[in-house]
Amino acid sequence: MDTTDALDPLDRPDHLGPLDRLIAERACERLVVEFVRRLDLGEPGEVAELFTPDGLWEWAEGDRRIEGRDALRTYFAGRPADRLSRRLCTNILVTLTSASTATASTYFTTFRVDGHTGGMLPPRRRYEDTFRKAEGRWLLAARELFLDFAGPTERLGPADDRTGG
Repeated sequence: MDTTDALDPLDRPDHLGPLDRLIAERACERLVVEFVRRLDLGEPGEVAELFTPDGLWEWAEGDRRIEGRDALRTYFAGRPADRLSRRLCTNILVTLTSASTATASTYFTTFRVDGHTGGMLPPRRRYEDTFRKAEGRWLLAARELFLDFAGPTERLGPADDRTGG
């Protein structure tokens, strides 16, 4: 059954014009990206501001369910200070369910180091892009590449060395 049938006709997603749909979808995509940016590069507790006042963070399995901005702020701000992480998000698919609600599915990968003692590395595994409209279309004017976790890769010795055998 299509749940849009039960909506007020003015709140149906098909009531939106193409530009309004595109803007809504892009705003939701931006939230997905801003969420991981704040966790990785900002103050983790600030992700709470990206949730509605009654927002919910829940893991599908387990007992992790945090409700409300204050609880979310406390939860995310409790992230270990020595954690260095980078999250990559792809295949963000936003589906408008009404003119004012949407759902999304996002694939993500997390790279994380706990116990990092060398100080916070500057954000480096990314592109920083500058765009300019030229020749009647948007083009890259500049792209700068930064590599996270730059430097020598930590290597463990043979298993015998670690076990004392």
